[in-house]
Amino acid sequence: MKTKLSRQTSFAIISAAYVLAGVAGCLVFLGLEPMVPELWALLVSDIAATIVVWGFGVLFRNVSVYDPYWSVAPPIIYTALSFHKGVFSLPVLLLLIAIWYWGIRLTGNWAYTFRGMSHEDWRYTQYRKTQPSLLFHLTNFFGLNMMPTVLVFFAMLPGFELYENTFVPGFWLWLGFGMCIAAATLQLVADKQIHSFRKAHPGQYCDVGLWRKGRHPNYFGEMLMWWGVWMMYASRGTLDWRIICPLAITFLFLFVSIPMMERRQMQNKPGYEAYRRRTRMLI
Repeated sequence: MKTKLSRQTSFAIISAAYVLAGVAGCLVFLGLEPMVPELWALLVSDIAATIVVWGFGVLFRNVSVYDPYWSVAPPIIYTALSFHKGVFSLPVLLLLIAIWYWGIRLTGNWAYTFRGMSHEDWRYTQYRKTQPSLLFHLTNFFGLNMMPTVLVFFAMLPGFELYENTFVPGFWLWLGFGMCIAAATLQLVADKQIHSFRKAHPGQYCDVGLWRKGRHPNYFGEMLMWWGVWMMYASRGTLDWRIICPLAITFLFLFVSIPMMERRQMQNKPGYEAYRRRTRMLI
């Protein structure tokens, strides 16, 4: 049974969890950075912050405490690195503008839909109900908290390369920046459309605006965002293993998130199967 708390109190708890997570991450980074490579120190500090958030989720029996981490961590990590290195070149400033625009939009959408600590995302509840207790706790820690943290950090790797002073801005840098801004704006429009639709047509699937053109415009925007970050890095003229970074995010949505969401939609939304047949998965 989850604790019954007001929405305001729930926001305060989430805020406290993330402040403590940020402090833990900073302390770990400052302690490790003199001894290990910078990226490894960032990764371990990211993991330490995740452990704090996971702990709050366990304490309040709600895995959804982790939900905003996806959009909160990247802007803070990139910004903290800028101050730590003292680098505010044009490529880095464009990266920060793009990542903060994306992060504020995505976190704002989470806040708008946040019902309080008594509500947990249906996917987590499904795991909790169908798995034995020990297996669920392992899934919670490694699969629902740690895996997204590591995956997003992996997606951020091309952006870290923009901090190199040898980076020369060019057309492809601006193209990547434009992709990021377009991605976050597309998500903003898609979210506004679906929220308005759900108010007017509760219990139905959304097939208006961007949702008429594609079944998952918000997921498409998320994939496009990380391809934009990669494009900003690729403007150096280097095509290397870092192309795997946006590919990993793309595969996550195409083969995990979207199939899981569509199975639920077909079970709960009459007519969704026909909508699925006549509408592309992505825009």
